[in-house]
Amino acid sequence: MARIFALPVTLLALTMAVWAADQSADNKSEEPESFDVEPPILKQNLSDEPLPNSDMARLEKQLERARQNAAGAERLYKIGVLAKMEVEQRLLKVVRCESDLANARVARAKEELAEKESQFATGEITRDELESMKTALAQLTEAAQVATAKRERAELEAAEANLRRQQKLLKLGIAGKSDVDRAEEKLAELKAQNTR
Repeated sequence: MARIFALPVTLLALTMAVWAADQSADNKSEEPESFDVEPPILKQNLSDEPLPNSDMARLEKQLERARQNAAGAERLYKIGVLAKMEVEQRLLKVVRCESDLANARVARAKEELAEKESQFATGEITRDELESMKTALAQLTEAAQVATAKRERAELEAAEANLRRQQKLLKLGIAGKSDVDRAEEKLAELKAQNTR
């Protein structure tokens, strides 16, 4: 008796599967689906051209957001919401944003100095105005150098902390040797960049 009911149930299931496959084939369009995803910006595609004012504003907003994110991070770490590594990354992002903004300001000041020099050549401005612009550029350059040194030091400290963390995790059996090797490579790379 079970065989009598098994055959119609099997045929019904097979018919429904074929019908569902036909419906899904009809619903698919002839064209492949498009995605609205932008590819990542690659380092080699970036130019050394100075940033326009809109990019300066974007960098300033980025710095402000990074400072806000880092402001409460230590408290969140203490209550257990964030990991220590996340706190370190937030602080490192602030240092990076400060360095980027300082370098962008220097690039813009160099542009302005070039304009002032051409204005001085045509007699539109005085030598005092040109000298004040040169002084401002020297101050911005010094600030950018300090910010870059601070960034290099912070990245080096973060790489050292990551290496120590990976070594501890390896001893506990949580991380692999390849993780430690990558951390060592990153640290060696940063040290080589800093000695140049």
